[in-house]
Amino acid sequence: MSQQPSTTDVATATASPRRPTETPRRSTETKAAFKTTEFVVFLVAVAGVLVASYLVNETDGRGDPFLADKAWFYITLLTIGYMISRGLAKAGSRDHYDA
Repeated sequence: MSQQPSTTDVATATASPRRPTETPRRSTETKAAFKTTEFVVFLVAVAGVLVASYLVNETDGRGDPFLADKAWFYITLLTIGYMISRGLAKAGSRDHYDA
């Protein structure tokens, strides 16, 4: 009676040598959003738009030239710009965990 090698024995015998264990990932793709300068600029710009909308008043009897709907439109544009800038920042940059 001949003894047949088990499938695990065959797989082990013919397998290539093991690759070294991969090192753990030590970085994220980008910094956290609240740590970035564009977030601070975004918040300042939004606050500026809101303050300007609040402070601009009727000066010559033609009505308020900077209405709330216009202010929110500008805030929406600022938000879109911020989201695009975050997307560009995430495209290939790295931030180390220990930083």
